[in-house]
Amino acid sequence: MRAISPSLLAADFSNLQRECEMINASSAEYLHIDVMDGVFVPNISFGFPIMEACKKHCTKPLDVHLMITHPEKYVERFCDAGAWSVGFHIEAVEDPMPAIELIRRKGVRTCLTINPKTDIHSLDPYLGEVDMVLLMSVQAGYGGQGFIPESLERLRYLRQTIDERGFKTLIEVDGGVNAKWAPELWKAGADILVAGSAVFNAPNPIATIEQLKQV
Repeated sequence: MRAISPSLLAADFSNLQRECEMINASSAEYLHIDVMDGVFVPNISFGFPIMEACKKHCTKPLDVHLMITHPEKYVERFCDAGAWSVGFHIEAVEDPMPAIELIRRKGVRTCLTINPKTDIHSLDPYLGEVDMVLLMSVQAGYGGQGFIPESLERLRYLRQTIDERGFKTLIEVDGGVNAKWAPELWKAGADILVAGSAVFNAPNPIATIEQLKQV
């Protein structure tokens, strides 16, 4: 599987409908929604009103990435707001399972996210419990960061472990993804790549999305 999930964080918010229509016209499979609370990460992005506007104008599934504290308090609301998947950080909870189960009961795909400095083995007990894992290849909280090359080895570990255990869990990678790194990420076993600046800042975003899938 090779799927692209452009990150709304890099979009032009003064033309949100236009940006959504561009995604609709592209070969992107999803629209990535980054939600930051200013506590779990330093920045604040957006919440339910923006997501609901995207749901109104975007025909692609909404791939929601929560960078917030106490995600268990909010995951159901994001499900109700139209999320296709809801992911939260393993660093934000003592036990991921309650939030995973809340999302699952809503019939929405579950995702567990991990930051670059967190031991990759901490995901091991949950790889069969979620539909997707999101591997951050930059530190969560800022757009436009450079890709961390060590992420490739973490990705290879996840791919090997998931395959050896016979799980169907998808692997998504987010952070610094561009035409340089996309071939390496596909080769290492990624299923979905999140791309923000590389897409929305490109002269031709639609062509760039297709290029990322083909490289």
